[in-house]
Amino acid sequence: MSPAQPDPGTRRTAWREGLERIADAATTEPGRLRVIGAVLAALLVAFGAVTAWQVTDRSSAADAVIDRSQPLSADAADIYRSLADADTAAAAGFLAGRDEPRTVRRRYEKDIGVASELLVKAAADTGGSSSAREQIARLNQQLPVYTGLVESARAAGRQGLPLGGAYLRYASDRMREDLLPAARALYEAETGRLRSDYADAKSWPWTALTTGVVALGALGWAQRRAFLRTNRVFNHGLLAGTAAGAVVLLWLTVGHAVARADLTDSYENGAKSLQVLSEARIASLQARGDESLTLVARGAVLTPSGDDAYEASYRTGMRKLIGGDVTASGEPAPDSLLGRARSLADGSEGRDPVLEAIHDVKQWQQRHGEARTADVGGYYGQALAKVIGEKGSARGSTGESFDQVDTALRQALTHEEDDFRRAAEDGRGAFTGLAAGAAVLAVLGAAGAVLGIGRRLSEYR
Repeated sequence: MSPAQPDPGTRRTAWREGLERIADAATTEPGRLRVIGAVLAALLVAFGAVTAWQVTDRSSAADAVIDRSQPLSADAADIYRSLADADTAAAAGFLAGRDEPRTVRRRYEKDIGVASELLVKAAADTGGSSSAREQIARLNQQLPVYTGLVESARAAGRQGLPLGGAYLRYASDRMREDLLPAARALYEAETGRLRSDYADAKSWPWTALTTGVVALGALGWAQRRAFLRTNRVFNHGLLAGTAAGAVVLLWLTVGHAVARADLTDSYENGAKSLQVLSEARIASLQARGDESLTLVARGAVLTPSGDDAYEASYRTGMRKLIGGDVTASGEPAPDSLLGRARSLADGSEGRDPVLEAIHDVKQWQQRHGEARTADVGGYYGQALAKVIGEKGSARGSTGESFDQVDTALRQALTHEEDDFRRAAEDGRGAFTGLAAGAAVLAVLGAAGAVLGIGRRLSEYR
């Protein structure tokens, strides 16, 4: 006869027995102390781990701002600028005909070369952005078409064939309708990624801060509990754990606040100024191209209202650049590109080049008005000299004014680039050592809490 089997309903599994033993132990003071010590150690270790994770994440975003997204945004702006400048140089060279200056030709070739090199670089660095890749492919496809049309225009122009002007206008249309919109879309995609990296780097590490507050609250509660039961003011281990946690929390709060302030400064007084100045430089280039094409087309391209299309485009560009027409005086419009650039500039080193550009744009408008008056009056030769005349001529040319504007804007861009990098480097530096320091201090704090609880446990042995 087989022995009686225990009732399956009364059989207990090993894990249930373990839970019951823990529950029974927790009803005693030593058991409760062990649970408290384990919870305190876990909270401090979690605080250190979460702090290290979130600080590392924000430090990586700050690295991306400085080393990837801002340089890519600047490269995209340079692609746009180089293409616009190439179109301007092509028009100026065509106007000169057989007397095309070598400097103008070299400028065109340099712009095309720079744009091509930057497109190769952008293709390698763009990463997973499908929008950016699409625009780069479009630019690589359309750029040879444009350069081919320009060469056809130059060849026909040197032979005195009227077809040359048609080729150049068609090339300029391809630039404005295909190449520049693609370059603009690429610039906007890279600028959007820059803003995203800024947002990631500046976002508050709320999870770490919350965990730290909870850990300190638990440590405070444990020390109050120990005081009520023993009437001892201090538990050295718990006090050490609290000090370590407080240092990490304070370091995290102050360090991130400093990094956030510096990164904000790098954007407001660096990256944002760079964007506005880049757009101002591009607007001036397009206005210069329109000015040259006005003489190339000689009224062949009209707006629906019957006005010269390139002259109308020039005036639109000038309103965007400075906010006024050729008769305007005084300050630039606050919402114009140069008005915004002046308000964003900090210090004389950043503001003086912008003021010079404003002065030179007004001079350019005045000279353009004189050239336009001569052209409309039938004095094409005088108008041509006023637009592409030699530098230092008696009355000056619009080309000379444009060069002065471009030089001033380039100086302002260089200054703002330095400001951006200096502030962004300071912001990134505020994260230095924080992740590793938080992890080490949190572990030391956990060890202190365990030792403090262990000291209380020794009193029950």
